[in-house]
Amino acid sequence: MISTSNIFKIKSEADFLAEALNVFKYQFENNSIYRSFCDLLYVNPTDVSKLEDIPFLPIQFFKSHNVLSSRDAVQETFTSSGTTGSITSKHLVTNLKVYEESYLSAFKHFYGNIEDYVVLALLPNYLERKGSSLIYMADDLIKRSNNKASGFYLNQYEDLKFKIEALEAKGQKTLLIGVTFALLNLIESFPFKLKHTIIMETGGMKGMRKELVREELHQILTTGFGVETIHSEYGMTELLSQAYSKGKGVFECPKWMKVLTRDPEDALTIHNTKKTGGLNIIDLANVNSCSFIATQDLGKVYENGTFEVVGRFDSSDIRGCNLMAL
Repeated sequence: MISTSNIFKIKSEADFLAEALNVFKYQFENNSIYRSFCDLLYVNPTDVSKLEDIPFLPIQFFKSHNVLSSRDAVQETFTSSGTTGSITSKHLVTNLKVYEESYLSAFKHFYGNIEDYVVLALLPNYLERKGSSLIYMADDLIKRSNNKASGFYLNQYEDLKFKIEALEAKGQKTLLIGVTFALLNLIESFPFKLKHTIIMETGGMKGMRKELVREELHQILTTGFGVETIHSEYGMTELLSQAYSKGKGVFECPKWMKVLTRDPEDALTIHNTKKTGGLNIIDLANVNSCSFIATQDLGKVYENGTFEVVGRFDSSDIRGCNLMAL
């Protein structure tokens, strides 16, 4: 077994590298799917001394295999949303306390004490299905806010309008976290001028609306809510950590998470900063599944470790990564 306590105590780049190499060795030895992938690349822990040397498992393996580094019983299976008939990702979680510590520690770092907030969750398409890691997190944040005004909203836009206005009148610090299309629906019916409410979009049109570029989307949302900036959450079923943006779509990771970019045409080549490439995520909270994931997102990483998401790979998926039949 590997101790998870050190993961959330990382303070420096040296700490991160040491823990990442430790987790890599553990997953190489205990995750049969990841071990097979590394073997095909002829990569062994004895060959790895820096982050760029670590193989990143294509995210599609979460659709086709049980990606596990632990023999403990599975406590929860998180699943991705998808169109009817499509194959969805599944993240088998053997220790929910690691997930909880990850999002609670990250929230405290970026936003402070959860009990200072009323948490309003406008997540209709997530509430309508089981197995959402976002719903799990939002539900826990709502409970931990310890405020009766906190809660979920499906499609009750008018009720939500009255709730937000009442909280604003009290000067109550509020977090409204919502899926993109639902936030747009809300402001089309009820424009706001908010002073005490953070608007956080989680992404996702899911075929409900025309896709918008981030700049256009955030301009519409800032105008509709009467706020200066729109916050964003970057997370996915396959990760137990989230990055957050407090404006302009620039995301910051918690200390136990890091983003690298790979060459879009050569998946094994890691870019220098500021060049657009495929996003590779190191999420050390994924200690019991796989912490090294090549996503289908395109983006840029800056010298200070922040990153932007600028698009996604097309239906051809991640080129150059598919060394194993899915």
